[in-house]
Amino acid sequence: MSKTLVCRCEDVTLHELDEAVSRGHKDLESLKRYTGFGTGWCQGKSCVALCAQLLVERGGTADLPITPRPPFHPTRLADLAGLADVADQDAKANRPPH
Repeated sequence: MSKTLVCRCEDVTLHELDEAVSRGHKDLESLKRYTGFGTGWCQGKSCVALCAQLLVERGGTADLPITPRPPFHPTRLADLAGLADVADQDAKANRPPH
């Protein structure tokens, strides 16, 4: 079985998408909730259009937009940019002494 990814963030494959459609998930929101595509770091920016196209090709409906879901653990921008240690050091340096 090939592993053609339709959502890189959540590792959702084309096979999983086809399986979900065959189980009756024929609208985009239901398909998203069943497979998890569009819920990763990119919040669907990389996969929603492809998944919507594949769903329509398989007889489903693709009403956009999907309900956004933020990542479970909030992340500071400094952490994402690799600047967390610098920001923490700056914050400590600017604090008044106890």
